[in-house]
Order: sequence, then C-alpha cells, then structure tokens
Amino acid sequence: MSSQEKVQLTAEQETLLVPLYCKIHECESIFSDPKAREIAQQIEYDFSGLDIPRKTCHMLCMRAHQFDCYTQEFFTKHHESTVLHLGCGLDSRNLRIKIHSNIWYDLDLPEVMDLRNKFYEESDCYHMLSYSVTEKEWLDQISANNNPVLILAEGLFMYLTEGEVKKLIQSLVEKFSHGALIFDAFSTLTAQHASSHPSLHSTGAKTLWGLDDPGIIEKWIERIKLEEEWYFTQSSQLRNLSWIKRLPYRIANLFTAAKRAHRILYYNF
Repeated sequence: MSSQEKVQLTAEQETLLVPLYCKIHECESIFSDPKAREIAQQIEYDFSGLDIPRKTCHMLCMRAHQFDCYTQEFFTKHHESTVLHLGCGLDSRNLRIKIHSNIWYDLDLPEVMDLRNKFYEESDCYHMLSYSVTEKEWLDQISANNNPVLILAEGLFMYLTEGEVKKLIQSLVEKFSHGALIFDAFSTLTAQHASSHPSLHSTGAKTLWGLDDPGIIEKWIERIKLEEEWYFTQSSQLRNLSWIKRLPYRIANLFTAAKRAHRILYYNF
C-alpha cells in the first residue's frame, strides 16, 4: 500500500490495536508475527497514546501463542474442520496456522472488517464476515457439514454482558453438533477494575463481564464440558523472559485468585 490507512474506531474497537502493538513491541522472544508489523507500518495511528505496560505486552503475546497452540492441536486431531474466530480484529492467526483443507471464518464488526480487508484476502478456505457477534444472521452463513467446529474468542467476551455471552454460547452449541470453544476470561474482580488499566483507560473501553467459576458455563448448557483452565503462570514462553519479569508470575502462581484474574478456558461440546 502506498499510503497509510487512517484508523477511526469506537473505544471498544480501538482495543484491537493493543494486541497488534504488543506483538511488535519487545516480544519477539515470545511471539513472532511479521504480519502485525506490516499492518502497523501501514496504518495512521499514534500507538504511543495507548500507554501499554510491558507486562501487558508479554501477557497478550503469551495469550496469542497459547491460542495458536490450541488451534494447531485441534487441526492435528481434526483434518477437516471449521474455525470461527470471533472478534478477530487484525489478528493473523489464519496465516500463522496452515489451514489446509479446513474452513476458516474471521468475524468482527463492519468497521473493523473494512480495515481488515485492506490487509487480508479471502480464498476458498478463508472467509471474512462483517457482523457483531451478538447478531444471529451470520450463523446462517456457516455450514460445518457435521465436521468439528473450533470457536475462538480472544479478548472478546469481557466486552460483552453476561446475557450476551450466554446467548451467544447457547446459539453456537445449538448450531453445531460438536467441537470446542476457547476464550479468555477475566475474574469478576478483574472485570470490575480492568477499565482503569492504562491501555483500556486511554481508549475509554469498558469491560462488562467476568467469570469466577468456569463451571457456570456447564450449568448454562448441558452439552458443554470444561476441558482445561489455562493460567498465564504455566505458559511455556515464560522461559524467554528475564528472571525479574518471571517473578510476578511465580508469585501469582501461589494464589488461585491471582491466577484466575485472567486465564484461558477450553470447553468441548
């Protein structure tokens, strides 16, 4: 592209620039994403205004790495499957993970997808959908043909209300016969105070939902079962940080509430 794209997004949508920045800033030892760097160089935006702490950069890169690992593992087990990446933002997971014969759908709000279309191209296996996840029309466009479905929601559910999260998960499980749902969640306490975090405060985004007991999702829907509750304190990428940067994670690992402040939940259905 010969000229930069100017970014005009709402506060919540603007948070998609936080992981983009984190993936290119001081995190090469944790996570490599050349596409993120390419995009950042081609959009007109003052990233310094996001005021992102280094620890946040580390955590978001570890989060992306773990989502990638889960996706690769799913593809290894299921050679023909469908992926739904909800609230995809500008993420390049569709490029980092070889799709092969799998079908991949990236979905986000129309304003976000208008920007995404500047940097990504659809193919027979890769599709982009411009919808809010809380709308139901987009589900009618997807046919999994009874193949397993992997549903990814990275950095999304905390910006929805509990009612919206519940309704969305119910609709997904009703639509598809079997698969996995993977999302990251704040604890209730973290969700209540996350809006004061420097990067969220700078955008004005508000967090609306937190989850303390992952078993609540199983009570919402009988067909869904918790497979794993993954903590940042167990990330394999911690070894790539200096001891002083690993120390807060070692301390957090001693306390369940600290570990559960922000973690990834993996469910099968």
